[in-house]
Amino acid sequence: MGIPAAPSEVLLFCSVLHNSPEGADRAAAELVGLYGNTAYRSPALSFPYTSYYEGEMGSPLNRIVLAFERLFPRDALPAVKNETNRIEEGLRKDGKRTVNLDPGILSLENVCLATTKPYSHRIYLSRGIWAEVTLMYRKDSYQPLEWTYPDYASKDMLGMFNLLRKHYKERSRCRAA
Repeated sequence: MGIPAAPSEVLLFCSVLHNSPEGADRAAAELVGLYGNTAYRSPALSFPYTSYYEGEMGSPLNRIVLAFERLFPRDALPAVKNETNRIEEGLRKDGKRTVNLDPGILSLENVCLATTKPYSHRIYLSRGIWAEVTLMYRKDSYQPLEWTYPDYASKDMLGMFNLLRKHYKERSRCRAA
């Protein structure tokens, strides 16, 4: 019989899809106000993977990824997703979103994204939020799964998450000492 135990805290990150640096900066400022200083901010990454968001957000679209210094409990993800939805709403312009925020958590084992949409490979958490294991760590790197979005499976994103994993591992080690 296994003995239930609290899991380790995780690295919280948020992807900010945007069509203007100003919109990304406003979203980043709100996220920092809620979750504290960032340990990492990616350069702007081009987003050529789908035109799904262009009707609402325009084009060209770019993404930045923010990772926060403070570690979070894994069960914070539903509250974080609901807060990022509130931020998106507050940053609308003429009724249209100016940013799309995708929060997630990174652990030594995987990268999970929060979503409001159920699907066969997603698990309900609470407060209307599901979780999706997007990347799994094996063979010295995060690896995409059959449902992983193409942008998260890209070489740039995998490299970034592997870098963040090293930071998280060191941070976890320091906290345990």
